[in-house]
Parts: sequence; C-alpha cells; structure tokens
Amino acid sequence: MTLPAPSERAFVPFVSVANMMALIHAIGLERMLCELADAIEADFKRWELFDKTPRVAAHSPDGVIELMPTSDGTHYAFKYVNGHPKNTRDGLQTVQAFGLLADVDTGYPVLLSEMTVLTALRTAATSAMVARHLAPKSARVMAMIGNGAQSEFQCLAFKAICGIDTVRLYDIDPDATAKATHNLAGSGLDIIACASPEEAVEGAQIITTCTADKQYATILTDNMVGSGVHVNAIGGDCPGKTELHRDILLRSDIFVEYPPQTRIEGEIQALDPDHPVTELWQVIRGEAAGRVDGRQITLFDSVGFATEDFSALRYVRDALERHAMFDRLDMLADPDDPRDLFGMLERARP
Repeated sequence: MTLPAPSERAFVPFVSVANMMALIHAIGLERMLCELADAIEADFKRWELFDKTPRVAAHSPDGVIELMPTSDGTHYAFKYVNGHPKNTRDGLQTVQAFGLLADVDTGYPVLLSEMTVLTALRTAATSAMVARHLAPKSARVMAMIGNGAQSEFQCLAFKAICGIDTVRLYDIDPDATAKATHNLAGSGLDIIACASPEEAVEGAQIITTCTADKQYATILTDNMVGSGVHVNAIGGDCPGKTELHRDILLRSDIFVEYPPQTRIEGEIQALDPDHPVTELWQVIRGEAAGRVDGRQITLFDSVGFATEDFSALRYVRDALERHAMFDRLDMLADPDDPRDLFGMLERARP
C-alpha cells in the first residue's frame, strides 16, 4: 500500500549542526558575527514590542536546563539550552541548545534549528555589539579570561566589530589556552598566552570573563580593574554563579539586558535588589547614557536574553533564502480536512 505523502505545509526547514556550520562558512564567520550584531541591535531598538519574561529554569546540583521564550507579535521563538559544567569531564559539551521560530498568526513553526553553535555566535555578537556602545573607542587590547568553547568566538567578534587587534588569554587550564591560541592562529589577532589573570589584564582596555564553574567565584579582584576599562562579564548566568568581586560592581556603571532576569542570575545578584542599573535598549536608542568619560568603568552584566535568540533565529531564516542549507523535516500533521486527524491516521494504515 502506498502511504499518502505529507503535504507541503507539513514540512519545516531544519538546520542541523552540519548545515549550520556550512551556512557560517558560506557567509563567512566574521561577516556573520557583524550581521548578527546588527540584527540583535535592531531588535533592541524595538524593545517594547517583545514579550519579556525571565527564562524558565530547572536547576539541579550538576547544572541547569532552561527554556527562553519571546515574541514580537508577529513571530514567536524559544530556545532550549542547558548548562552543565561537569560535562567536560566526561567528554561532553557544557552547553547544548536548539530553537524554534513560529508564525504567531497560525502557530505554525517556520524554522527549527540547532543552537549550540548559533548561541556561541549570538553571544559573541551581543558582547561586541554592546562594547560598540560602552567600550573606549580607542580600545585595541582585550583580556580573555576563560578559554573554553566561547572564547574564540568572543575574540573574533571583538576584532570584527570593535577593532580589537590584541588578545591576552588566560585559563586555569593551560590546555584550554593552548587550544584557543592554536585556533586563533592566522586570525589576524596578536595572541598572547598569559600565566595569570593579573598578567592577562595588563594593558587591556576590555576585559572579558567567561568561565563555567557553577559557583560564586572571584575571577577578577578589585585591584585588577582600573579606570577607563570596559568589563564584559558573560560567565555568571544563573543563581549562585558569579565571577567578579563585589567591589568592582560598586565602582562600575552596570548595563543589563533585562533587570528581572539579571538580578536573579547575573553579577548583580551580589548587590542590593534596588542597586541602579541601566537597560541596554535605552542606551542603544539614545535614551540613556553609555560611556561618558575616559575614567568610567562600564560593566556589561550579560546573562543572555531571549530576544537575542529570536534575532539569531530570524537572521538564519532569512539567510536560508540565499543559502539553501537546511533539511525539510516532516514535522506537522496536516490532514486534507483539518477536523479529520483520525482519518489521516487511518489512511496511513499499512
């Protein structure tokens, strides 16, 4: 018996890991980082259109599993993502993610995509986009503390978007620094491997911290952060996980994505609940000040927010019109008569 073929509406474009990597290479990594940064910035400019809620998190002793939903009224998106620092001991990734973009009017998905690789790009693009507004315009040297899976993306995003030409690497694991040094060879960046975080921050106008341990930590002590520096703190992203000494926060002007989420998950969980912060969308739209003088310490307390994933998924959907790097996934039941789902099942009987 010949089974009925799925209708065209049953198929959803699916971007696998292999297709995502092919798409990145087709576009060019640095170009894609720049274009993602512009897409994320454009969505921050229309902040009021988005549904906003802290991500839904299921915590365990070993990690966290999160859902990150949002909608602009036309499209809906969510991302599933985990964070399990101990995974690397077993040869597993700390973070895995996938996401979906859907049409609000019908509820039909229009894209399903891997987001492990895409999240690395969108996180780096967001960091550099924010630094475009907050870091010293003359900044050319960045300290990259934490040389794990995110580090190379951060370095290349800051090169492409902010003009960084020198990166000073440090990780508690020398093998991680060796890995990042090898991967960044030939990138056009001057790479300096450092033996301590103190050495890494010497002469750096931008300091990026990106460590994985799920604990209160002091990656940067107060004496390591001088005036005029921009701190890009991206490792603290859940309750009980921070990277910076509290005194650094008290000396800094702090910028956040969405305060109700950042106060739970970010560096500012160490501060009073009413400690003043500035929302990034206000700076991007020119409604609040960013960097105002050369001695100011600016701090991006980054935890990652759903609108950034929304922007990344929309960017990929549009890119697929130019680069057909996707599979057609038979994902939606679409009977001839929408009231006759059972009849569709019966007609498929072998």
